[in-house]
Amino acid sequence: MPARPKSAQPKSARPGTSSGEGTLTLFGFILIAQGFGSAITESGWDTSFGVSALLREAGAPAWTDLVVGALGCALLALAARRRFTRRAP
Repeated sequence: MPARPKSAQPKSARPGTSSGEGTLTLFGFILIAQGFGSAITESGWDTSFGVSALLREAGAPAWTDLVVGALGCALLALAARRRFTRRAP
C-alpha cells in the first residue's frame, strides 16, 4: 500500500495530535456557550436556549445553567492538560 502524502493524512494521524483532544475542546466550548449564554439571556430577556432550556423544561433549578457552563470549563481544562502535559518521545 503506497504511503499517502503528509498533507493528505487525517489530523489524528499526525504526530502530537489526537481526535479526543479536539472533541473535548469542542464540547467544552459548546457547553460554555450553552450554560453561561443561557444564564445571561435568562437574566436579561427572561428566555433560555439549548441544553439549559431543556433542563429548565424538565424542572431543573436556575443554577443548572451555571453548572453546564462550569462543566464546559472543566472539559476545556482537561483538554488543555492533555495537550500540554504530553511526554516527549
